Amino acid sequence: MFVDTHCHIHDPAYSLPINETLQQAKDAGVERYICVGTGEQDSRDAITFAEHYEAAYASIGVHPHDTKDGWEAIATLVGTSKKIVAVGEIGLDYFYTNSPREIQLQALEAQITIAEQHNLPVIFHVREAFDDFWPVFDAHPGIRGVLHSFTDTEENMQKALERGLYIGINGISTFTKDPAQQAMFDAIPLEKMVLETDAPFLTPHPFRGKVNQPTFVRTIAEYHAMRRGISVEQIAEATTTNARALFALS
Repeated sequence: MFVDTHCHIHDPAYSLPINETLQQAKDAGVERYICVGTGEQDSRDAITFAEHYEAAYASIGVHPHDTKDGWEAIATLVGTSKKIVAVGEIGLDYFYTNSPREIQLQALEAQITIAEQHNLPVIFHVREAFDDFWPVFDAHPGIRGVLHSFTDTEENMQKALERGLYIGINGISTFTKDPAQQAMFDAIPLEKMVLETDAPFLTPHPFRGKVNQPTFVRTIAEYHAMRRGISVEQIAEATTTNARALFALS
């Protein structure tokens, strides 16, 4: 069994037929998936989707790109569904700075507080912003979560592990040409790794150019099993155990 811990297939704009997509995922052994919100309406859509499909769960939050438009409504969504398993994706993105940095920081602090108040884990999006991220995270001892789509340095990966965070890996890990990134991915302990697709984005090799889907979690697992010289079943068992522990999945 596999878990796709981060996808956006709940988006009404998702271009693949949903029932067919979910059946293909099930056939590939992907039996749970978390639909991750990036804004108020998107979070509502994730909840609705998760309520409709037994294998789906929802995470609610405002992506750092969109924090300039507000994030307060997220607090009103917590508790509206038993399928909500996390707050996210939230964080800091200084690569594009679509929202001012000070607004991103305010939103991150506020949404972490929401997660604390409701004992929920957090799905973090951090891009070129770890120097600002770590002080905010460290101000909230006890918060648990995952660094989504992690591609940063091994040094920051180790800092994450020291803080008990999980590391989310997706299709990027199968097509990056950066030797330092490849070495970092190889160094992630199995007990702290979770799999994700970020569908419809970041389709793994050898399916580049196609719309991403939860099915491809198996492709990512097969790639890392090959690199580590272990069975894909070992990857599946470890990452599913981790996902269940972090998100309290059934």
